[in-house]
Amino acid sequence: MKVESVGHAPDPATVRALTRLVGDLVSADAALGWTSPPAQDEIEALLAELAGLAPDDAYLLLARVDGEVAGFGYWRRYSRPTHRPHADLEKLAVAAEFSGRGVGRLLLRALIERARAAGIEQLTLDFRGDNAAAERLYLSAGFREYGRLPDFVAPDAGRRLDKVFHVLDLRHLK
Repeated sequence: MKVESVGHAPDPATVRALTRLVGDLVSADAALGWTSPPAQDEIEALLAELAGLAPDDAYLLLARVDGEVAGFGYWRRYSRPTHRPHADLEKLAVAAEFSGRGVGRLLLRALIERARAAGIEQLTLDFRGDNAAAERLYLSAGFREYGRLPDFVAPDAGRRLDKVFHVLDLRHLK
């Protein structure tokens, strides 16, 4: 298993693999922000947007197992001038077939380390209240809950879930 940074122009095979990964996860009700699987052009637009930011303003990682894309994650620095010392871990996802094999933990550790190297002071994130696995992972990495919006997330008609906010203060990590 290896983790690799995604450069400014990911190859077409990587874009297709990410599109497939995100689509499969969203189809299985993963909490990634989409209510239906995104088209490849949406993934391409996201990758282009991240690539267009300064190197210390966003960081995208892929995890590969035997050459296959097994997961991905990225953080993005806040754009508001008063929030520039901080970043949001916007996505962290692992393919179902690689779940429970340490892929998410490996990605999270690498993303945290890169955030520290970029001078990020606090790394925030949010997740759906029904995502117990995400909560366990983030708590084990030192994140702490700082808020919750009840019934905020609407993954489909009639269903509402809490949006849970966590933060990791990188200024105090060794």
